[in-house]
Amino acid sequence: MTFKAHRELQLLEEISGHSYVTQRSLAKKLGVALGLTNLLLCRLTRKGCIKVVNLQRKRLRYLITPQGVAEKSRLTCEYLEYSLQFYRQIRGFLAASLTPLARAGCRDILLYGTGEVAEIAYLTMQGMDLNLVGVVDQENGRGKFLGFPVISRTDLSLIPFDRIVIADFTAREKIQQELQALGVRRIR
Repeated sequence: MTFKAHRELQLLEEISGHSYVTQRSLAKKLGVALGLTNLLLCRLTRKGCIKVVNLQRKRLRYLITPQGVAEKSRLTCEYLEYSLQFYRQIRGFLAASLTPLARAGCRDILLYGTGEVAEIAYLTMQGMDLNLVGVVDQENGRGKFLGFPVISRTDLSLIPFDRIVIADFTAREKIQQELQALGVRRIR
C-alpha cells in the first residue's frame, strides 16, 4: 500500500465516521500539514469519492459518495493485504532469529517488550522448542501480557532464563545497552 493510498483511506474513514469534520481536525488526526490535507481532499473530490457541501460562509461539510464507499472498501482490502504481508515478513524474520537459539539448546526465553512484535515473537516461539518463562516491560513491570506476569528490568534476577529476546525494533540498541549495564549478557 502506498503512502498516498493510506492517507486517502484515513481521510475516507474519518469523513464516513463523523458528520462534521474540519480540514484542521483532519490534518491533526492524520498528523499532516493543513495544506496537504486540503490537497488530499481536493484529489478525493476530483475522483468523485467525496462531495463538498457549503453550509455557511467558510463552513464545509464532507460527504462520502457511493464511489467513495467503494474506494474505501478497495483501500481497506489493500491495507489488510499489506498488513498480512508485513506480519508474514516479521514472523519469518523472528523465526530466522529464534531458530539458532533452539538449535543451541536454549529453551527458557525471557521476552523483552509488550507490543505487537512481542505478540508475534510469542506466536513464533510456539512452533519451536522454546519456552517463554516471562515478560519484561521497558518502563516497569505491571499486569500481565499473554498470561505472563510483566516484570521490570531491575527484577531480571527473579526469573531463570537462557536468553532474553528483545521484541522491540524501535529501541533495540538502547535496550541492549541498558541490559548490558545491568550485567545481562544473554541477549538475542
